[in-house]
This record gives sequence, structure tokens and C-alpha cells, in this order.
Amino acid sequence: MNAPPILLVTGMSGAGKSTVLRTLEDLGWEVVDNLPLRLLEGLLASGGRDAGTERPLALGIGARTRDFDARQIVQGIADRPDYGFGTLFLDCDTGELERRYNETRRRHPLAPDRPATDGIERERLLMAPLRDFANRLVDTTQFSANDLAHWVRGTFGGKGHGETVLTVKSFGFSRGVPRDADIVLDMRFLRNPHWVPDLRPGTGRDADVAAYVADDPAYPAAMASFETMLATLLPRYHAEGKSYVTIAFGCTGGRHRSVHVAERIGGWLREQGFSPTIQHRDLGSAPQDSLEGAVQAP
Repeated sequence: MNAPPILLVTGMSGAGKSTVLRTLEDLGWEVVDNLPLRLLEGLLASGGRDAGTERPLALGIGARTRDFDARQIVQGIADRPDYGFGTLFLDCDTGELERRYNETRRRHPLAPDRPATDGIERERLLMAPLRDFANRLVDTTQFSANDLAHWVRGTFGGKGHGETVLTVKSFGFSRGVPRDADIVLDMRFLRNPHWVPDLRPGTGRDADVAAYVADDPAYPAAMASFETMLATLLPRYHAEGKSYVTIAFGCTGGRHRSVHVAERIGGWLREQGFSPTIQHRDLGSAPQDSLEGAVQAP
């Protein structure tokens, strides 16, 4: 088994290194920023990672790194081509870097008592060997932080890394809406098994209860609408880098209609290639007969 990749993330201060590292961490990478050069040398000498380690590693290196020496870093990587280190260099126009420093009111690390442009030009000279050596060069002048994060997800978000964690949940409105819900859908428009004595003790997981709910005339169109909506929204959530999405289906007590629909939509999502976790928040709670009784039976 080959060791996972190691990516050296470097470049001009203010060009987006922190954004890249945060996004890689969200994608499941192990991230270390500003590793002292002597520790980097030890990592290079050891081959970087054990072959059994599953997570790829991103190392943030910049002019503020202790004992920074671009030529020494380049030589250390070049001497070990078999280790497969990649180098990402983030560049940016001087005027845009100056604007970013003025906007954030931060001092340039190489010019704490002088104009930011002095530090920027000095840093360009220090970073030149790494810029020339890097096998990935990205100019972030026209990038917003969101643009850069999108680029990172598209470039490094391989299958199995950074997938949105998807939860489908049933609940009863009588006990409140789940606080973690991103999408809430109310199933109280469907006919209620509570009013059928033989079905009342069951749950939406039981075949006879599920068949009763699914026989509602509004059911087919509603399910088709939910599927169309989720097929549109879930890829967009993923593209925006949302790590967790919870879809919550509610009914009065959280035992019949919402449970069935959560199971139904969860199964459909699996057929579409998603890996949802299905939870039934109120399935083990006491039946809310008095609350159900407040609603007129059909």
C-alpha cells in the first residue's frame, strides 16, 4: 500500500494559504502549519509518512516559518523524488496583496514597521526558489476566499474526502423541531395511521403502516417533489463545502408518517449514491395520543 500524498502549501503572505489549509482540513486532510524547518527536514529524511497512514498530509510553510530558507526546502524535496511530495505555491499581485493588508489592518510579517509593499517585495525575493520549483502555481489575485476554497475542493477533493455527512431524521412536532435540521418537511398532510386502531400501536417501519401512508392520494406527487428538490440541493450543498446536512421529516408524534417517509427517502438517497444516516428521534418516546386526538380524524 502506497503512502498518501504530502502537499507543501506555500506562497505569498496574504495570498490564501490559511484558506487552502482550512479547506484541505475540511476535506479530511491532516494539516500542519508553520512547521519549524528542522522538523520538516526530519520529515523529509524519514520519507514523510508511514505506508499505513490513510490521511493525506498538508504542510503549510511560509516566510514566517522558523528558520525559513527556501533554497534549503527545495533541495530537501529535490533530493528525495521517490517520496512524491507536491508543492502548491500561491501567488498574488502586489497591489492586491497591499489592498488585502489595508483592508484587514494587519501588518506584513516582514515589514512590521514599514509599508506593506516593502515586506511584499522582500518576501518575493525570499520565496522565488519555491515559486520556481512548485509543480502547482495558483495566482489568487482575482480569487475571493470562497473562489479559492471552491478550487481546492475541485482539485483535491477526491472520492472519500470531504463528502457531505448526510442525515435523514424523523421527529414529532409535539416535541419540537430538531435544532440541527437544515431542511424541515412537514408530513402532517398525509393521512394518519393513528386513527386506525390496528395500526396505532405500530410505527412507520411496519409494512402495514407504510402501505397505509403510501396509499394517500397526495403521496406519489409529494415523494416525487421531495426527490427532485433533494437532487437539486444536495450537490449544491456539497459544492459550497457544507460538511453536514440534516433533512428532517416531522409529523405529530414522530412515530408513523415521518418515520415511513424518512425510511423511504433514505432508501432513495442510497440508490442515488449517497450514504445517509437515518435517525428516528421520537420513535422510542411515549405515544402522544392526547395530541393526536386534538386533530380531527378524516
